Amino acid sequence: MHTKDLFFPDDVVLQILSRLPVRSIFRFKSVCKLWYRLSSDKYFIQLYNEVSIKNPMVLLEATELLDVKSIIVCVDNVRGVSDFSLDFMKDRVKIRASCNGLLCCSSIPNKGYYYVCNPMTRDYKLLPKSRERPVTRFYPDGEATLVGLAYNWCTQKFNVVLAGYHRSFGNRAENKFICLIYDSDSKKWRKSISLQDDYFTHMNKNQVVFLNGSLHWLTANGSCILVLNLDCDTWRKIQLPFKVIYGSGNRTHLLEFEGFLSVIEISEAWMSIWVLTEYAREVWFLLDRVSLRCIRGLVAGIFPISQTAEFVLLAANKQVLVYNRKSGVWKEMYSVKNGSTLPLWFSAHAFRSTIFTF
Repeated sequence: MHTKDLFFPDDVVLQILSRLPVRSIFRFKSVCKLWYRLSSDKYFIQLYNEVSIKNPMVLLEATELLDVKSIIVCVDNVRGVSDFSLDFMKDRVKIRASCNGLLCCSSIPNKGYYYVCNPMTRDYKLLPKSRERPVTRFYPDGEATLVGLAYNWCTQKFNVVLAGYHRSFGNRAENKFICLIYDSDSKKWRKSISLQDDYFTHMNKNQVVFLNGSLHWLTANGSCILVLNLDCDTWRKIQLPFKVIYGSGNRTHLLEFEGFLSVIEISEAWMSIWVLTEYAREVWFLLDRVSLRCIRGLVAGIFPISQTAEFVLLAANKQVLVYNRKSGVWKEMYSVKNGSTLPLWFSAHAFRSTIFTF
């Protein structure tokens, strides 16, 4: 066998590398010229992102009772569990939104300051403050009611959305919904005003989905999805399936499924997975119905976070579980060792790796 026969073709090498963690790709840049250029090569970035889309993960903030600082835990169904810190931003932050590998974080000590970061490359951008000073007028806690992040890895463009109800000083909140949108291309904020009367639970705010150029939030009453079209800055509503709207008090959660909008309905005994197969006509399809008998004791505090055709990742009070849809087997992926100040689902976000630098 000749020595040259021991080497793989470049295409095979790229396929292998596209399945590595982002950190490993940056760590091995000094191996050769080909690997050095990978992080900026458009073909490889697209290949990496296409592979990454098939492996969604769960990102959550875990705070042990005896620790002051929290850690970010990444639960990956393929590679297992890893943890890291967001201290590279030199600020105390909390995650407000996640989209296609990027995070939007708000500063805890400095209200009104927002960051967009790639936690895998430890690269970030501090967004300029809006002249509107939105955080001083939003109801009820001085922060935006909704925070959304839309990152299109094909165009390498992202938007950050801050939306909330206007409140004049000393007065009650109005139905006037103020929306500020940051555009990474123009590096500026733009503003729109509409009338809304919807409210949102904590998990509704966390589970924002970016699809078809729009951001989607599930409303608190579980009857519809509030949609913001980022091309024309207009709001509309998508009705949920009839059986979900008029279910007997079941919990509903908004997720993405293989490029489609999806709603998962949790009852005492079943997990029903709905998919919006025709977006424009608002046609829903019941994709799967899973028995929860095996995890009966956890049902009351379990929340689906991300999914594929093969598995569903769910966060509970102290555990992260994965359900294999082909085998029907439940498996624990992560659990809090001692105790936690908040349940894990409270800070859980869908996540996937991406190669992006600011």
